[in-house]
Amino acid sequence: MKVLVTGGAGFIGSNVADGLISEGYETVIVDDLSNGHQENIPQKAKFYKTDIRGSGLEEVFKKERPDTVIHNAAQLSVRISVEDPLKDAGINVIGGLNLIDISRKYKVKKIIFASSGGTIYGEQEIFPADESHPERPVSPYGVAKLSTEHYLYCYYRIYGLEYISLRYANIYGPRQDPYGEAGVVAIFSNMILEGKSPIINGDGLQTRDYTYVGDVVRVNLAAVKSDFVGPVNIGTGVETDVVTLFNILKSASGKDIEAEHGPPKSGEQRRSVLDCSLAEKVFGWKPEVPIEEGLRLTYGWFKSH
Repeated sequence: MKVLVTGGAGFIGSNVADGLISEGYETVIVDDLSNGHQENIPQKAKFYKTDIRGSGLEEVFKKERPDTVIHNAAQLSVRISVEDPLKDAGINVIGGLNLIDISRKYKVKKIIFASSGGTIYGEQEIFPADESHPERPVSPYGVAKLSTEHYLYCYYRIYGLEYISLRYANIYGPRQDPYGEAGVVAIFSNMILEGKSPIINGDGLQTRDYTYVGDVVRVNLAAVKSDFVGPVNIGTGVETDVVTLFNILKSASGKDIEAEHGPPKSGEQRRSVLDCSLAEKVFGWKPEVPIEEGLRLTYGWFKSH
């Protein structure tokens, strides 16, 4: 089977590509390298540098004829989506729709989409949130992810193009970018290594569902083989606040360093945690890496790189 991974030079995409190759899948990567890095691309993958919004994408499909597409390419920053919603929609909605329509044209069997449980549900009413939770995104980024899910559903109903939307919690792990708009784990790890005090927004008691990227790789491999169609949450069901997160990383580093507290970030969700029981039911998947082990592995990777 041939699998095409968009955003395959990025954090999650490159880890997924490694997993696909280890399982014997013929793997094709599409990435414009605006966020991804050439060194992340597995040697055994075929690579095309192209933008998902451009005509070059269709040329790749015309040549490669993939069976399955794993769509990770995106504008990644919630902050940028708020500052420039048109830019965000151009990449995350129009680019996504271009990919979906080309997949239909070239008879792709299934698209596995990297969606966002952390933003689609907005301020949660139920903890943890399952897939029936009201969808009220409060950022253009979340709106774009949900819009792409709606397009996938539409193409499934009209054209029979199967899809799985993996609604990710907060994913962390090796290869996450510690610069610019990045995950807090990568930012904190990098600052601790540089001997700097990380800045915690507000009181630091805001919680997220931190999920190790190795567990995400396993669920993508399960999704490739699955007949399930629709959205499914991917997380741990465990809330961890930012202060606790910092203290675990501090312990892993062995350094005597303290965090500083800055002003709270405007519009930041207070709590976010996902109910992932559907993933166990349809994929036989459960997260295996607890936060302490995952953070230790991640800090070790940053230290060695």
